[in-house]
Amino acid sequence: MTGTTHRQDIERIYRAWDEALGKRDLEASLSLYADDASIESPLVQHLLKQRDGIVRGRENLRTFITKVFETNPPQRKRFKQGFFTDGRVLTWEYPRSSPEGEQMDLVEVMDIEDGLIRRHRVYWGWYALNVLRDGHQ
Repeated sequence: MTGTTHRQDIERIYRAWDEALGKRDLEASLSLYADDASIESPLVQHLLKQRDGIVRGRENLRTFITKVFETNPPQRKRFKQGFFTDGRVLTWEYPRSSPEGEQMDLVEVMDIEDGLIRRHRVYWGWYALNVLRDGHQ
């Protein structure tokens, strides 16, 4: 990577991404991604009916994120307890067990460069995969 990242970029993206998710604000979420960003997730295969789990480029992200916001099940809550970073990679967990009951267990990993998300990977736990499998998505 050739870009630069600062701690304030990491914290801004962590907070802004969560806020955009909570409000289902497409434009706010897209503004956090680089033009050539990618997302990797099992949800890509499920929602877009494609073999691989990768979406590349902001316009393709627009299509995917729109579908995500339209289909978020009630188990997709946002309880988390902070983030970890090495100054370039941002990561946090949505644990299955939360103070309000079970939620989809996910780990978000984002490569941040020049103040934007360059690569975004979402790793799913067993509870989240069961939600997907059982058609609650």
